[in-house]
Amino acid sequence: MFKINNLKVSVNEKEILKDFNIEVKPGELHVIMGPNGSGKSTLTQTIAGKENYIINNGDIIYKDKSIIDLDPEERAGKGIFVSFQYPISLPGVNNIYFLKEAVNSVRKYQGKNEISSVDFMKKIKEKIKDVDFDESFINRAVNEGFSGGEKKRNEILQLLMMEPSVAILDETDSGLDIDALKTVAHGINAFRNSNRSIILITHYQRILDYLEPDKIHILMDGSIVKTGDIDLVNILEDKGYKWIKKGSN
Repeated sequence: MFKINNLKVSVNEKEILKDFNIEVKPGELHVIMGPNGSGKSTLTQTIAGKENYIINNGDIIYKDKSIIDLDPEERAGKGIFVSFQYPISLPGVNNIYFLKEAVNSVRKYQGKNEISSVDFMKKIKEKIKDVDFDESFINRAVNEGFSGGEKKRNEILQLLMMEPSVAILDETDSGLDIDALKTVAHGINAFRNSNRSIILITHYQRILDYLEPDKIHILMDGSIVKTGDIDLVNILEDKGYKWIKKGSN
């Protein structure tokens, strides 16, 4: 289980998250939506353990233990995957090498043996099908020269290869054309199972046409102000966030 309790977070001495609460059970997909400046990116960075995001109160609980004192590498090692809105490029770092190192780093942290080269290549050749890549992509430098859609698909490939227990996906659908959007959604669905928890942060309704979220949360001014099912998204599409600000039904 992944749970955040009464989280307050400041950046540059300004409080961004204010008594933020969420609980995502294994097998569940939760979606967080909200206007610009509501705290979505701060939430992602805080879960990842990035510096300069100061937790003033509350806790982040993973498998019944607090993770707020763990560094980013330890959080990843325990099985928490975070994708960011703007994936970085790593010139000169081969995609296969990067993925194998990442997979083995997690396996080492969890006390497992390194994956063999044969098993790794077998696995990656299976997973690239879920993101509609051919083998040329995995032999290129990480995200170097990739389009925006290819970068997002590459992040989903990383997710599929690393097999975390918790995935935080920050605007994985931003800037995607309809074909790339469907591919990313397919990858998320391929990753999803009864043991994995997913938080998808998005501005847009369209990716939800290809997913089956369990809950939709609306984040405004650093707090979740409303929770519902997919019908909530349809109301937002019609009325916008001002409807929530006014407290209308």
